[in-house]
Amino acid sequence: MTAPSTLPVIALTLGDPAGIGAELIAKLLARPDATSRANLVLVGDRWLWEAGQRVAGVQVDVEPIASLAAARNRPSIACPALVEVDTIDPSQVKVGEVCAAGGRSVLTVLNLCMDATLAGEVDAICFAPLNKHAMKLGGLKHEDELHHFAEYLGVTGYFCEFNTLGELWTSRISSHVPLKDAPGYLSIERIEQASELIYRSLLANGIAAPKVAITAFNPHGGDGGSCGREEIDIIEPAVTKLQARDWPTDAPFHGPFPADTIFLKAQAGDYQAIVTMYHDQGQIAIKLLGFSRGVTVQGGLPVPITTPAHGTAYDIAGRGTADVGATWQALQIACRMGAARRQQTISA
Repeated sequence: MTAPSTLPVIALTLGDPAGIGAELIAKLLARPDATSRANLVLVGDRWLWEAGQRVAGVQVDVEPIASLAAARNRPSIACPALVEVDTIDPSQVKVGEVCAAGGRSVLTVLNLCMDATLAGEVDAICFAPLNKHAMKLGGLKHEDELHHFAEYLGVTGYFCEFNTLGELWTSRISSHVPLKDAPGYLSIERIEQASELIYRSLLANGIAAPKVAITAFNPHGGDGGSCGREEIDIIEPAVTKLQARDWPTDAPFHGPFPADTIFLKAQAGDYQAIVTMYHDQGQIAIKLLGFSRGVTVQGGLPVPITTPAHGTAYDIAGRGTADVGATWQALQIACRMGAARRQQTISA
């Protein structure tokens, strides 16, 4: 049997208190196989965890521990651990509504988990859905949580958000910016960095020889310059530079491909990753392919951080009907990537 100390420690959070996060984590941890691959530690308010169980209609035994630092030395990981933190009073939460207190609660818990990763106490983080507007009301100074993570963890290199659906991963050159600003983010360097990052992340996730497709920016791939020159001036040179470099596997990068057809090739198994040029170019397709199974991976950070790709679903919060499928997939990726990180630590 694998010793608990060699398995990755995964911190789980309950997400926005007014959304479906606590319900999802309760359903997740009620699965008999939830603790089979990692040392799971739930971090959050006790009352919110109990409310999530009530909504989900389940009861999950947890082992209270004083801090995330105590997780690594647990003699048994048969049940999840719980680190209680008091971040928000029940009276401050109205189910299904944005509030600043909820945003502050999310930030407090995520920062606590990141502190633990910096201290070597946690190998990966899997967080339940949050609400960006609530977080901004609660003190978030960045456009999204990824930029907050990157600053908090001291990242100086390239980082971007990945969205995954099974073995298909996507990344993008620009993310949560107005569409009118997206062309300004295109550069040979950013395309190279995004492509290499998703390729190496797939290797770390256990995909042996990933193939990466790179999309065009304009309709029909620019039609030879008659419908935009971004392909000619930026994207094609980036692909050429990528193809000229040495990689651990054979010929991993291809493109640019028109965005309206490349997902058909990926769906057929020709590619395991697609680098898109802006948010909706990839998000619409991947959510149509499997909204209830999609996962967001925060790429380029020193610790794996994952979350279901859907949001807080305020419209169904408190009803007990939330689908746990994407949260389960997010945990599986956190376990795989956290295990790889743990083994690197042990081997160092």
